Amino acid sequence: MEAMKRARQQAIGDVVRKRKLRTQQELVAALRDKGFKATQATVSRDITEMGLVKVRHQGAQVYALPSSEEVVEQSGEQRLAELLQDLPVDVRESGTLLVIRAVPGTAHAIAAALDRARWEDVLGTIAGDDTLFVACTDGPALQRTRRRLLRLAR
Repeated sequence: MEAMKRARQQAIGDVVRKRKLRTQQELVAALRDKGFKATQATVSRDITEMGLVKVRHQGAQVYALPSSEEVVEQSGEQRLAELLQDLPVDVRESGTLLVIRAVPGTAHAIAAALDRARWEDVLGTIAGDDTLFVACTDGPALQRTRRRLLRLAR
């Protein structure tokens, strides 16, 4: 299984170097063209593990390898915005927790980006496969965080 993962990630690197892909779905299709069967959730995990970033290319945000000369350091908030714009998410409240449901395999990437953003209203995150809990400092902080997340998702 590990050999297949390495081969798939190598193929992702090759595709990203040669083509300007804007979405995870485009990346899944490009992998399919190369003979790899991968789901969007698998590609999302690969993107996180490989550290792929999005860079501006002719007015569009496209995936790039982190070693690319085009890549500038990306903030956690930028990464979070990209993830939330690329993935459908549902944000609900429970006490001082936000419960975010996302596509299977993507909760960890969202949590890592949110942790990296270091929002003062967020105490921490816990992520499973498709569900993420965001602990906020209090009720007003929860409301600010929810609005901010939904704004980034547009």
